[in-house]
Amino acid sequence: MSKKLLSLLLAFAMVLGFSAGALAGTDTALTTAAPAGGDIVILHTNDVHGNYAKNVGYAGLAACKAEMAKTGYVTLVDAGDFSQGAAMAILSKGEYLVDIMNKVGYDVVVPGNHEFDYGMAQALKNLGALDAAVVSCNFVDLKTGKPVFDAYKMMTYGSVKVAYVGISTPETYTKSTPAYFQDAAGNYIYSFCENDFYATIQASVDAARAAGANYVVAVGHLGVDAQSTPWTSREVIANTTGIDAFIDGHSHTVIENEQVKAKDGKTVVLAQTGTAFANIGKLTIKADGTITSELLDAKEYTAKDAGVAAYIGEIEAKYKQYTAQVIAQSKVSLIAKNADGSWAVRNAETNMGDLIADAYRVVMGADVGIMNGGGIRANIKAGDVTIDDILAVMTFGNMATVVRATGQQLLDCLEMGASVYPGNNGGFVHVSGMTYTIDAAVPSSVVKDEKGNFSSVSGAYRVRDVMVGGQPLDLKRVYTVACHSYWLVNYGDGMTMFKGVGIVAEKHEKYVDNVMLVKYIQEDLKGVVGLDYGASQNRIRIICHFGDVDTTGWYYKAVSTGYTDGLLKGTAATVFAPRQDITAGELLTILYRMGKRAGFAYEDKTDTGAGWLEAARYLLSTQNLTMTDAQLNAPVTREQMAFFAAAFLKSAAAAAGKTPVLTPVTAFTDTDRIAAANREAVAYLHSAGAVSGYPDGSFRPAGTVTRGEAAQLAYNLLSVVVPAMTAAQAG
Repeated sequence: MSKKLLSLLLAFAMVLGFSAGALAGTDTALTTAAPAGGDIVILHTNDVHGNYAKNVGYAGLAACKAEMAKTGYVTLVDAGDFSQGAAMAILSKGEYLVDIMNKVGYDVVVPGNHEFDYGMAQALKNLGALDAAVVSCNFVDLKTGKPVFDAYKMMTYGSVKVAYVGISTPETYTKSTPAYFQDAAGNYIYSFCENDFYATIQASVDAARAAGANYVVAVGHLGVDAQSTPWTSREVIANTTGIDAFIDGHSHTVIENEQVKAKDGKTVVLAQTGTAFANIGKLTIKADGTITSELLDAKEYTAKDAGVAAYIGEIEAKYKQYTAQVIAQSKVSLIAKNADGSWAVRNAETNMGDLIADAYRVVMGADVGIMNGGGIRANIKAGDVTIDDILAVMTFGNMATVVRATGQQLLDCLEMGASVYPGNNGGFVHVSGMTYTIDAAVPSSVVKDEKGNFSSVSGAYRVRDVMVGGQPLDLKRVYTVACHSYWLVNYGDGMTMFKGVGIVAEKHEKYVDNVMLVKYIQEDLKGVVGLDYGASQNRIRIICHFGDVDTTGWYYKAVSTGYTDGLLKGTAATVFAPRQDITAGELLTILYRMGKRAGFAYEDKTDTGAGWLEAARYLLSTQNLTMTDAQLNAPVTREQMAFFAAAFLKSAAAAAGKTPVLTPVTAFTDTDRIAAANREAVAYLHSAGAVSGYPDGSFRPAGTVTRGEAAQLAYNLLSVVVPAMTAAQAG
C-alpha cells in the first residue's frame, strides 16, 4: 500500500497521467450582454492559487458576474497567481485553472510570479491559452527588446474608454525561479524593467491616455509588503500620474477603497481582495465619473453558476480519485498558517518547518536540512493525511537536492532569510541538524542586487550562535546541505550565495520534494507523525529588540508584537525586564496607546519622556478617576489590572456599538478575596478570555503583575479578545 501510493504520487506529480486539456474547448466562455449605458463594474480577483472552489469559488464568481451584467457593464479582471497552489493546479501544471477561467469569462489578466513556477514554456502556454487579454507593460523579452504581452488593454463601454495597464512584480525573478528567465549560460533574457520601473509604467499610462482612454485602471501583481519595496502598488501610485484606480495582488492583503496620493496629489483608489476568494473585488466607475471600491464578502455570496460548477465537477472527478488516498496519520496539527490565516512559517519556526527540514536531512543523508518558509503552503490537521494534503503543503514540485557548501555560505543563507525579520519573508530558513539565533536588535546589513539577489553582508550579522550537529559552525568547513533545487540550483528567494557549490550528483533529482516528504513520513516515521512534532523544536532562537526577550520566553510573541506596534517600551534601550513588576502608571499608559491604535477618540497626550504619566492620568480622567503619583508609580495588582483592562474593553464595546456579555466569576477558589468593586471587572476579563487563574484554581487578586504578564494581556486584548468580543461575545 505504502509503496504503491508513493509511486502514484511520483507518477502524477512528474508525468501527469491524464490530459489537462481533455475538457477544454467544448463550450464557449460566459458572455455578459450589457445595456447601452450605466455604471462600469469591474469585478476583480487575485492570488486564487488554484483554490477553485474555496469560499465563493469560480462558480460563485461566474454567478456574481452574470447577476451584475443584468444592470450594467461588467468586466472581470485577475491580478495574478491563479495557476499554482492546490492539487488541481499542480497536477495539470496550471492548465485546468486556465480552462476554468475561460469558462467563467475573464476579460483581463496580469501574470503573477507563480504563473512561471512550471517553467517559461509552460507559463507562455498557459497565458497564451487564456481567452482574456494578458497585459504586462514591464515584462520584456531582452532578445527583441519588446514586451512579451501588450502593455494595456483598451475596452470601450458606450462612449467611455477604459485602459487596463498590466504591471508584474520584479520580485518574480526570485519568487519564482531565476533560471527560468535566463539562458543556458545564466544570462538574463527576460526583464521586469526593475531599473526604470516607474518610468516604464508612466510611459504605458501616457500611451493609453494618448490612445483615448478616459480612465486608466492599473492591474498589478505588486502587493504592499515592506520587503517588496520599491515595487509596491502604493509606491507606484506615489511615483506616477494618470492612474485612476489600482487593482492589486501578490501580498494577499485585504484592501478596500484605500485612497493613495499620486505624484501630482490626485487620489487613486487602491484595492486588493486577500487570497483564495476571501472576497470578490468590485470597482465601479459611475456615470458621473466617481470611482468607488468595495469588497463583496465571499461568505455572503452563495449563488453558483450551474454550468461552471458542473465543468469543475468533471475535472475534479479525474484527479480526486488519486489525491484523496490516505498515506499516513498525524497525531498533531502541523502549522504553516496562524489561526487568522497569516503566515506562521515566514518569520518563525513551526513544527511543519521542522518536519520538512528533517525530511530533507534524513531522506537525502545530509549534515543539514533546510527549507524556505515560502515553500510551505498549507496546514495539515491531525488525523488522516492524504496525497491532497501533501500537495497542498508542497505545491511547487521542486527536486530534492544535496550540495557541498561552506559554513560561510550557510551563514549567509541564514542571514538572507532573517534580513526582513520581523516582517514576513518567503526565504525564512527552517533547519534540521542545526540551530541558530536571530538577534533582531541588530539591523540587517544584507546587500542585494537590483533583482533582489544576495550580494554581501556589509555590517554585523544578526544571525549568530549557529550550531551544526552540536558543534559551532565552522565557516571554512564544507557541509552537505539538503534542500530543493529552487534554492540550491536555481537560487530562488535570492539565495545566490550557493552559486558554484558542488552538487552531490547521486542525490540530485532522485525525489520530487513532495515525494521525499511522503517517503520520510511513511518509512522513517513508520506512517505516523507523532507527538514529537507537537510543537516546534526550538531550533531557531529569536531575540527581539530587547536582549532579555527571546523565543524561549512565553511572553516573547506578546513583547515583540507590542514593541513593533509601538505599544511597549523597555526599561532601557535594549532591556524589557519581563519579570519586573509593572506599575499602575505603566499599565495605564499601555492601555492608552492601545486605545489610540484601536481608533478610540482619545486626546493626544504625552506617553514617553519626562511627562509620560500624562497619558495615564488622562485615561483615568475618562473614567472619572484619579490616582496620586505614588499610586501611579506603585506595582499594579491583578485586580487593579482587571479593573483598568475591563474599562478598556468597555470602551471597545462602546466604539463597536455593542453591549458586553459577562459571566459570573465562579472558577476561582479565592473569589471572596476580590474586592466587591472589582469582581465585575474580573468577571468581564475572565469571560472574555483575557486573563485566567493559576493552576491551583486561585486568582490571587492582591498579587502583582509583571511586565511580561502585562505584555501578554495587551496582546490578548488587541489580537484576540477585542475582535472576538465585538463580533461574537457582544450582542
